[in-house]
Amino acid sequence: MTASAAPSSDPSDPSGAPGIHLSGAGLMSLRHLARRGVSPSTRTIAGLPGGIVTRKRGRGSEPDDVRPWSEGDDRRFIDRNATARTGELHVRTHHDERDRAVVLLADFRPSMLFGTRRALRSVAAAEALALLGWRIVGDGGRIGLIAAGAGEPSVVRPAGGERAMTAVTGAMAHAHAAALANPAADDPPLTDTLALARSLLPSGGHLVVASALDAPGPDFESLITALAERLSIRLLLVSDAFERVRPAGFYPYALPDGHRGTVQARRGAPAVAEVDPRLARLHACGIEGLRIDVEAGPESYAPLMERLDAVL
Repeated sequence: MTASAAPSSDPSDPSGAPGIHLSGAGLMSLRHLARRGVSPSTRTIAGLPGGIVTRKRGRGSEPDDVRPWSEGDDRRFIDRNATARTGELHVRTHHDERDRAVVLLADFRPSMLFGTRRALRSVAAAEALALLGWRIVGDGGRIGLIAAGAGEPSVVRPAGGERAMTAVTGAMAHAHAAALANPAADDPPLTDTLALARSLLPSGGHLVVASALDAPGPDFESLITALAERLSIRLLLVSDAFERVRPAGFYPYALPDGHRGTVQARRGAPAVAEVDPRLARLHACGIEGLRIDVEAGPESYAPLMERLDAVL
C-alpha cells in the first residue's frame, strides 16, 4: 500500500492511482507505523564512538509535563505545587534537553518520477522521509523540509510537534503533485538545494537526503563533502528493482538530445552489487547511507528509519 489513499472511483481524484500520487493524509497515516513498538524515551545514542544505542540513565533536565502519581513512580519527582493545589499526588516528568533539528530533502525531480514495481521512486522517498519525520517529532526533535523539483523548491523551516509534520507532509504532497503536473526534460542539479539546507540548519544540525542521485550536478560530491563538515548528513538512496536486475529482453530508450536506440539485457546478466558504488563513494567522504528499495514499501522502511533515527 502506498502513501496515497484507497483508490477512488472518481477519475479526477489523484488517490485513484496508488504508487503514483501522494496525499498528505496518506503520509500522516504512516505515524502509527513509525511509532510501532518504539519507546524513544528509553533509547538514546551513547556518547561513545560508533553510535551505540543504549538505555539512557536518569531523566532529562527540561520539564515536560505534570501528571497524577501512579504506582511505580519515583517519589523524588513529586510536584509539591500541583499536589497542594489538587490534594492528590502529582509528579513532574522531564525530557532530554538536546535540541535536534533535522531537514528532510525529498528529490522530486523528473528522473524520480519513475518506477516499475509498486510505486514511483519519488513516492518511496516521501514514504521513508515521512516515517523518519514522525519518529523525530515523537522524540521531541524539530523537522523541516526541502522538496526539490524542476522549479523552485518547496521549503518548510524546522519546527516541532504534530503541527510541523502536518506542514511537512502537506508540502511534500503539494510539491509532488506539481512535479507530476509539470514534467520537465532535464533534472536541475541538487547543489542549489544543498546551499538552501545549510541556511535552514544550525551548525551540528542534521540533513537527510532521499534521492536516486541521477544527475546530481558536477560539483555535488565536493559540495556535500564540504557541507558534512558543518552538518550531519545521511543519504537514503532510492532504488527501483529494474535498476538492480533487468529481466532479459530488448529495451528502447530516448535521450534528452533526441537520440533513440535499443539495448539488450541478456539472461543471466550479473546482478548489481549489494553495496552501491555511489554509497561507497559517499561513505569514503564521511557520509553514511542506506538503500531504500521501492518495491519493499513502508512496512520494510520502518525498521530502517528506526536505525537511522538512532544515529541522528
